[in-house]
Amino acid sequence: MKKQTRNILLVEPGYKNKYPPIGLMKIATYHRMLGDNVRFYKGDISKFIFDGIIEETIIQLSSIDDSIDWKNKKDKIVQVIRTGHGTKFKAFLKEIAEEINDIFTIPLIEVWLKHYVSYYKKKQYKDDPKWDRVYVTTLFTFYWKITIKTIVACKDLVKDIDELKVGGVLASLLTKEVEEETGIKTITGLLDKPGLLDPKLKEAKSIIIDDLPLDYSILDEIDYKYPTGSAYFTFMTKGCTRTCAFCSVPILEPTYKEKIPTKDKFKAINKLYGEQQNLLLMDNNVLASPKFPEIIKEIKQMGFKKGATFIEPNQLDISIRNLKKGINDIAYINRIYKLLEVFIDKRVKGENAKLVYDIYDEYELLSRENLEKYNIIKAYKSLKPLYEKYRDKSPKLRYVDFNQGTDARYVTDDIMKLISEIPINPLRIAFDYWGMKKQYENAVRLAAKYKINRLSNYLLFNFKDKPEHLYQRMKLNVDMSEELGIHIYSFPMKYIPLFGEEAKHRKFIGKFWNQKFIRAIQSISNVTRGIVPPGRSFFEKAYGKDLHEYFEILYMPETYIVYRKLFEQELGLTEKWQMLFRSLEKEELIEAKSIIEQNDFTDLESKTCSKKLLHLLEHYTVSRGDVKESDNEYTSLKKKYDHLIQNDQFIDLTLTYDYEDRFEDVIAP
Repeated sequence: MKKQTRNILLVEPGYKNKYPPIGLMKIATYHRMLGDNVRFYKGDISKFIFDGIIEETIIQLSSIDDSIDWKNKKDKIVQVIRTGHGTKFKAFLKEIAEEINDIFTIPLIEVWLKHYVSYYKKKQYKDDPKWDRVYVTTLFTFYWKITIKTIVACKDLVKDIDELKVGGVLASLLTKEVEEETGIKTITGLLDKPGLLDPKLKEAKSIIIDDLPLDYSILDEIDYKYPTGSAYFTFMTKGCTRTCAFCSVPILEPTYKEKIPTKDKFKAINKLYGEQQNLLLMDNNVLASPKFPEIIKEIKQMGFKKGATFIEPNQLDISIRNLKKGINDIAYINRIYKLLEVFIDKRVKGENAKLVYDIYDEYELLSRENLEKYNIIKAYKSLKPLYEKYRDKSPKLRYVDFNQGTDARYVTDDIMKLISEIPINPLRIAFDYWGMKKQYENAVRLAAKYKINRLSNYLLFNFKDKPEHLYQRMKLNVDMSEELGIHIYSFPMKYIPLFGEEAKHRKFIGKFWNQKFIRAIQSISNVTRGIVPPGRSFFEKAYGKDLHEYFEILYMPETYIVYRKLFEQELGLTEKWQMLFRSLEKEELIEAKSIIEQNDFTDLESKTCSKKLLHLLEHYTVSRGDVKESDNEYTSLKKKYDHLIQNDQFIDLTLTYDYEDRFEDVIAP
């Protein structure tokens, strides 16, 4: 099979996620190695199609008359294509006619504008697909709807439907369901064997995609910003030695690999993109590896010793160099514009700011629409010394994060000592169920022994556990934080099934849980972005001083839970609810709890004949929308935790409550 240059589109659905699509980044590297053209997009495919039509329109109009700055008329062209042959169309033609001397050009412009209106309105782009291959990555199973919508939309983009490739977590877990819904056979598991994507292509037969370094450049092709910042994303191991029923890893990565080569990948990343600040390791059970001492040694060799600092390399210099090489023009022009914007707004001051502004103005660098590759490269000759002088060179601490969590059952004194030799922040330890208490507590105490003072630990709930088990685990973290003088941040994570209809949404309720209890936990967690901080006063206020108070809070009206101060101190309604709730006789309490646990407070009279219970249940009809966030304590607390996370004071960015999030290694593609 003779190799021809192909147009490759990589797509990530428009859900919110913390980490970039590692699988697609490897596939981007793979296709660039083969000389293909690669494009990355995240979001609504209909917008991608429309934006592409606008780009084509501007290119076509520029070829007719390049004396007009069509890019600066983009907003009006968008209106014309969207609205069709209406008043905006006529007004736009009239405006153009006033700028053009050659009257014969006007009819030609009108013809092409009508062509693209029809092309868009009649969806003629379906008959003219541009892409030789399209990859769609998938993540959590509960993103089912948006993922399926994206896959179906991508059918219109690819020349040959067999070249629509779907892979990732959801595709590997709900393989049959995806095929039934879309007609597309998915790629399951890892691309860890040579020649998997192009078995007939000679140039591809020896390439193992899973072993390739990531293409970081594609992240600058999109507006979406992953909150992880400057970091290496990699694995030191693959798979897990456990077969936990709640976990997808044994399916996604069935073979445990005790050591993955990483040095060459780091060298490739550094050479092309420059050094990164932090190291995010996506291993699912790194401590199970008998080669863990080697892993720690390698991490240190890569510059991540305890106390290590990082000075960001000259990102503009790197971007200009890669732009000259033509590696990814769209990405690097975007990146350069953002770097230049920050530089003139925040870095350079005084007389030099005027000098920089003049350079921007001369080479048309002030507008993204007018940014041209030639002008950027030419302007950099003048900008380079100024940028190097004023760019941020402040040293920043480096961190290592075993982001998917460590297994307390493998922790020994020797292992914790090794971990303490790298700048781990935070150390994550999974506390999946109360029966792990002994091993978990041992791991935490060893962490404190070796001066690892910040821990951020996952607490699975809604599986086979009982509600009291979640409270006991959170309280244990508070108790040990006080006793050991460390900070343990708990992250309750709601279990969602891996298979079947229940995997497609977030509505699953475990055997010992109910809808009201789930909502109560989430209502409390929402205030602090999922974090349960180590402070006792907050914990006891939020979750109760003991199990009795904890369960009473779980049964409390949701609005009263969220806006504590407002309903306790200002309105006094919490006390009235408590008096009613506590005054119920045994049979009344059983009936009340059965109603409250359903978390449906519509048509109350059909649920009970008791006037006393109806009076109690009226408290549950106060919605959060009625309050409009008037509780200052709530809003200030929420802002505090929003601010901490945005400023990376919590390295943990696990902001959902779903257990699959612990295994967010996006399997290629």
